[in-house]
Amino acid sequence: MFVSGLVSMFLFFHATGVEAFTVTTKNPDVRAKENEGADLYCTHSADFGADARVEWKFRDMKGSTTYVIFDGKPTTLYEGRVTMFDGMLRFNKVTRKDNGQYQCEVSNKQYVGDTKVNLTVLVPPSVPMCRIPASVTTGHRVLLSCHDAEGSPSPTYKWYKDKTPLPVDPSQFPAFKNYTYKINPLNGNLEFPSALVIDTGDYSCEAMNDAGPVQRCQAVRMEVRNINTGGIVAGVIVALLALALLCFGLWYAHRKGYMPKKSESKPSVVYQPTSESGDEDGEFRQKSSFVV
Repeated sequence: MFVSGLVSMFLFFHATGVEAFTVTTKNPDVRAKENEGADLYCTHSADFGADARVEWKFRDMKGSTTYVIFDGKPTTLYEGRVTMFDGMLRFNKVTRKDNGQYQCEVSNKQYVGDTKVNLTVLVPPSVPMCRIPASVTTGHRVLLSCHDAEGSPSPTYKWYKDKTPLPVDPSQFPAFKNYTYKINPLNGNLEFPSALVIDTGDYSCEAMNDAGPVQRCQAVRMEVRNINTGGIVAGVIVALLALALLCFGLWYAHRKGYMPKKSESKPSVVYQPTSESGDEDGEFRQKSSFVV
């Protein structure tokens, strides 16, 4: 009898175009400034009944999941921060740690339904940290990095050389056709697979999102120098000449007799007299030692 009733209810909703046991939200993407309030909406169809159980879960940017509302009340982490109303979860203040996905789950004894709401907390970018080498050698791979850990949503990045913006694809612009760099605007990396002298310049980077003004790091000059082959060869030649001159000087000094010759050792005799008195037998014995 119960099963037939559920089948009849399903056929009724299907025939009338009304879906049974549905959970929806009127705003799946909520954006709010940091330290301001935010409302997350969740409504469900009446067929869940008056005693429907509503729970909220949070999945952060790293994939970890925790309860926000459990058994009809906020969990310890959210006490004093959130309030649940009929069809809505309200944050008094949001922080960048609240960035992530919220799941509203509605259930009764037979059915479970859910909907998801993405919350983006708006935080302006800070001055990015740029790593730019001061000197590099031609032909070497060089990586310049730019990163801001504060901005939300995650900033995108733009690089400048001598105050001129660098296009992401240099091959599309005649003025940059001789450049071989690669830019990743999502992680802020500027890579030179094989540095050239024309890559010398003052480099800076901008971090930007739609939460606040653009921020730029201080420009740093990168010098790209050729390998000094002539200097290396000259240094080797000078070293060889110095070694040859030293060897000739030693040979000449030895031939002219300026070098000390090895002296021949002669045996030496050390005489050690004995006492004038004799030994225990009354005899006098001469004792001497020869040291060579």
